[in-house]
Amino acid sequence: MPFTNPPPDEICRLLREVRSIAVVGLSPNTARPSFHVAQALKNFGYHILPVRPLVTEVLGEKAYSDLDSLPETPDIVEVFRAAEHVPAIVESCIKLGIKKLWLQEGVVHEEAALRAQQAGITVVMDRCMFRDYTQLCS
Repeated sequence: MPFTNPPPDEICRLLREVRSIAVVGLSPNTARPSFHVAQALKNFGYHILPVRPLVTEVLGEKAYSDLDSLPETPDIVEVFRAAEHVPAIVESCIKLGIKKLWLQEGVVHEEAALRAQQAGITVVMDRCMFRDYTQLCS
């Protein structure tokens, strides 16, 4: 069975429920899409947890090398990494009990998304969290 995203009303409900977002691949480079999206989400009131090795801070928030290093379990994990990294991220989410996963626009890994769903994780794939927030929830 192929992967399908939740319908727009469920995506909006998800975005209204979450408060903390672990952003995997959040770049400190202000020209990168991950920086702009995370900055906008922070301005909307979300708590951003940057996940990026070799970086100490992004957007004024302490950065962590991986999901296992986070001091709290985030409400959702947003992924700005190449598709080949998604299976390992899904396994970390399963191990840590994270129940929501968002694969940013352009990040597509059908098999990993289905694995996450089978583990009880709500998955949104190949969509922009910022765009969905502004278009579906405003």
